[in-house]
Amino acid sequence: MRFILRFLLNAAALAITFFIVDLCWAGDIWQLLIVAAIFGVVNALIRPIITILSCPLIILTLGLFVIVINILMLWLTIWLGNQFGLGFTCVPNFFWNLIFGALVLSVASWATNLLIPDSSE
Repeated sequence: MRFILRFLLNAAALAITFFIVDLCWAGDIWQLLIVAAIFGVVNALIRPIITILSCPLIILTLGLFVIVINILMLWLTIWLGNQFGLGFTCVPNFFWNLIFGALVLSVASWATNLLIPDSSE
């Protein structure tokens, strides 16, 4: 039950991010759930590898490089969504929208983790 609730809250966080930032989204609720699943897989499989490989940069920048990793994970999610035809249409200021979107998504994910902590915590 906790998994489904976290999944739905992360999907809502993505929807809020796409709405606030105008991040290339023109889909419906089912496509949003698929994008949330893609985002979950990207964060579960690729993010830890990139975080470990960039650990010296994270230490050197006092943790600010994590924002770059968040931007890359959001960009990869949008790119994969584009490959599956999930309703993405890019806008001219896509780079700045990715930066702001990664910050909004980080705050939303933080709030989700605050509301529903992991079972190990």
